[in-house]
Amino acid sequence: MIQSKSGQSVGLRLAIIFGLSLILMIPAILISNLVEERNWTGTEAVTEVGSKWGASQTLTGPVIAVPFKATVIEDGKPRTFTRNFYFLPESLSVTGSLAPQIRSRGIFQVTLYQANLKLKGNFRLPDVAEFGLKPEQMLWDQAFISLGISDLKGIQEQVALTFGDTTRNMNPSVLSNAFLKSGLSDHLNLNPSNPVMPFSASLMLNGSSDFFVVPSGMETVVRLESGWPSPKFDGGFLPDEKRLSDSGFTAYWKVLHLNRNFPQAWIDGDFNLEESRFGVSLKIPVDHYAKTSRTLKYAIMFIGLTFLAFFMVEISSRRRIHPVQYLLIGLGLIIFYTLLLSISEHLGFNAAYWISAGAILLLIGGYARAVLRSLRSAGLISGLLLILYLFLFVVLQLEDYALLIGSLGLFTVLATVMYATRNYDWFNPDSLREGSDSAE
Repeated sequence: MIQSKSGQSVGLRLAIIFGLSLILMIPAILISNLVEERNWTGTEAVTEVGSKWGASQTLTGPVIAVPFKATVIEDGKPRTFTRNFYFLPESLSVTGSLAPQIRSRGIFQVTLYQANLKLKGNFRLPDVAEFGLKPEQMLWDQAFISLGISDLKGIQEQVALTFGDTTRNMNPSVLSNAFLKSGLSDHLNLNPSNPVMPFSASLMLNGSSDFFVVPSGMETVVRLESGWPSPKFDGGFLPDEKRLSDSGFTAYWKVLHLNRNFPQAWIDGDFNLEESRFGVSLKIPVDHYAKTSRTLKYAIMFIGLTFLAFFMVEISSRRRIHPVQYLLIGLGLIIFYTLLLSISEHLGFNAAYWISAGAILLLIGGYARAVLRSLRSAGLISGLLLILYLFLFVVLQLEDYALLIGSLGLFTVLATVMYATRNYDWFNPDSLREGSDSAE
């Protein structure tokens, strides 16, 4: 079958429109990178403020280390050196409240908190013989206790530890950094004839965004409350009980030593205790960057369907639209995403979405009216865009069903286009006009 010049013209124009659609994806990708950059800037703002107030805090321990003498034979001669025997509490209870406050860094907001914590529990001396040690090897008078705190800048008051019958002030730094990188410590003089040793401490601690506890006890119980209305429970364990309201939350955890991946006592060794940590995040629910990024994934659909609508009107009305005009229309659709990103940083996503969508509808609708010189055609194109923006907004709200709704929507659009053009002879554009006239 020999194609007519008009058919060749239609094919060429479709190719040009397709090429323009692909070209317009370049600025869409650049805007996607801008979204990531802005999101990263917000993260840097949180880090900067937290570095001065107190960063995300992780509480580990307390843990007791007892040095012991070990002897090895080297070159036929005995050599004695010191190693450490570590053990964790039999029980650990952490009770406290997180008082939140919001600070601003430019246009970004940062959630800070002050934690008022009370720790109590007890240690039980393990049977060192189970670890191949003899009592005479143990240097009980050189033992030390450490409490891991991830950012010491957050400590607001002297930390006094009551251990047995004595109360002592903790000192900065950990005496062994095999598994604790930062924290407080103090020397102990243990008496092996008293195997059970209770302890307690109070802690005022500044932090930002997150607060975590490492389940250091054979049984670890944590009770937290706060006036923050939108917490995110994070880490290795979810609360056994929680209560949420507009005035805040309360949460309760109970974790056994069987639930974690490190032992109750060991000799030296470098265990990653923080991999079992759990707690709560008090971050401001900022989702406009994620939603803007998801919106950009539908850019090709918006551009393609809008161009298709203009093309159908063009060939049915025999009013030619120049590729430059298609390019301007496509740029208008792309500008929607920059408007959405910039406005959402100040007004939130939903308000920004409809302000941006309204501006683009007026822009492209007015331009279509001027180019096509038809109020009806401009109305049809504006109506199509409004339906697309409504559809996308619904998809963004339904996070759990977004893929399903999006797939069904795209299927419906394709089926509608196929049905509407089922009788068109693409080699003879006049048939489009005839079909349009007969429809009228």
